[in-house]
Amino acid sequence: MKLAIILETKAAEKAWNALRFANTALKREHEVKFFLMGEAVEIEGITDQTYNVVEQLERFTTAGGHVLACGTCLRSRHLDDQTTCPISTMIDCVEMVEWADKTVTF
Repeated sequence: MKLAIILETKAAEKAWNALRFANTALKREHEVKFFLMGEAVEIEGITDQTYNVVEQLERFTTAGGHVLACGTCLRSRHLDDQTTCPISTMIDCVEMVEWADKTVTF
């Protein structure tokens, strides 16, 4: 199955759970794409003693997951030159949803 995940928060527990969901889906041999929107584009800077978001993000990308980040959201936060995620557009987000069999938002 092709799964699209849209994350719209930088709340550590929610971001961590979204990535755990994505990693579990990859382990079950689903194709997964992950789109960061709004404050979620700050995901690489989330630090939390309980919820290691960065570790889950690294697991996801290492396992072959694809991460896209909203360019408008990055630019509004002056992060467009600080992200390792491909800078994307709403067209990319729509195309990801069209590609997917299921879409999940966190």
